[in-house]
Amino acid sequence: MSKPVPVPFSEPPWLMGLPSAYYNHSHKKWQKTCRALVDRLLMPEGGEWERAGDVPLDLYSKFADANFLIPNLSSPLPVKWLHKVGIKELPGGLKVEDFDYLHTLIYTDEMARVGSLGPTGAITTGIAFGVPPILKFGSHELQEKFIPDLLLGKKRICIAITEPEAGSDVSNIATTATRSKDGKHFIVNGTKKWITNGLWSHYASMAVRTGGPGPGGLSMLVVPLLSTPGVSMRRIRVGGQTAAGTTFIELDDVKVPVENLIGQEGMGMKYGKTKLHNLGNPSLFLASFLSSCPVYMLDVKLNLPVMQNFNHERLTIAISVNRLSRVALSSAFAYCLKREAFSKTLMDQPVVRHRLAKCGADLEAHWAWIENYTYMMTKMSEEDASRELGGLTALAKAQAGRVIETCASTAMLLFGGNGEVPGARIPGGSEDVMLDLAVRQLVKNFQRKTKELETEIEGPAGSSKL
Repeated sequence: MSKPVPVPFSEPPWLMGLPSAYYNHSHKKWQKTCRALVDRLLMPEGGEWERAGDVPLDLYSKFADANFLIPNLSSPLPVKWLHKVGIKELPGGLKVEDFDYLHTLIYTDEMARVGSLGPTGAITTGIAFGVPPILKFGSHELQEKFIPDLLLGKKRICIAITEPEAGSDVSNIATTATRSKDGKHFIVNGTKKWITNGLWSHYASMAVRTGGPGPGGLSMLVVPLLSTPGVSMRRIRVGGQTAAGTTFIELDDVKVPVENLIGQEGMGMKYGKTKLHNLGNPSLFLASFLSSCPVYMLDVKLNLPVMQNFNHERLTIAISVNRLSRVALSSAFAYCLKREAFSKTLMDQPVVRHRLAKCGADLEAHWAWIENYTYMMTKMSEEDASRELGGLTALAKAQAGRVIETCASTAMLLFGGNGEVPGARIPGGSEDVMLDLAVRQLVKNFQRKTKELETEIEGPAGSSKL
């Protein structure tokens, strides 16, 4: 059976049959593998899950059983640890040591085809941002304690930075961790807000205040959550990713073993004296993330001290948002081919084609940018990518927001205002119809008045009136 012709803008150019210099046989095989798994695990009911505000309890385990959680970690993957827990291949036979950033791009793009950040965020955000601090900066004993179960999906983790009074300004974190009298535990008190996946997490990589005010008093702990005395959690419903399990966490005298400290205690003020090549020092990791903590949706995530991790976070956001924009734009494109108004399809209206074209230009330019940066990351060392691509990937992430705003607004408008703000632009006549009507009316009035003026100047036949 022949495949249907894809709607324009529904796929990146390389998946529309156009040649690309970026993707090899491994990438093409991986794309087919990812598509098949996403089609099976997410696409059938993902939209309904987001509308309902939750995902099935066994969704995470299904991804774990397929080794389909691991691609959320940045490239190169933690090969030694993966081999140690028995994971040598990803779905489709891709060896973990062969996984590169183009595989990351493909995985992220395919996951976002569901058209919402909720269902995908429910299974990706925690492992993507909660595990790296332990892998990068945790002691060998700390890794032995947590990493095997986290990689195998037997346990879940989240990243817990944001608080009601500390969002992007992480130095205002007020959650305290004081040592017990016997020195065996930290006693943690405070609140965390906008914590994605918190509801389901056994642990959190959590920023806490172990010292005085400011960033220099902050440390990171692996804090137990589920079934832990003193921990209470409740869901926060947020627009755009309700099913992702965004959580408000309260901590009341929660006992955390001192061995759960990630890296060294309270080294946040060292960043200003740290050069790039020193950023891998575990004692300085807090300083680095404090220096640059961008907001990812409604949750501030940990930025690791090697800029490659900055790149990973921002790049995956840009990829996901580009695909969401693509879903919106291609859906509107298909609708405009069928929907009729004034005895012709919307696509026959020049103003509609103009709107779609402008969105398509922004979308594909952004995608080309993403592909280019991703390819660079496959060819550069971590140090070089850290130095050269940090700012550029930040721009790509920022541009993603501009692209989705344009594409989503246009799509909602063309669908008849099925959205909050565009909904106000439809009653009394859709915006495009009103714009066209206004100009035609202005032209008509101009032509009428011009003709009247010419008649008045010329006067009746035979008259000498000027």
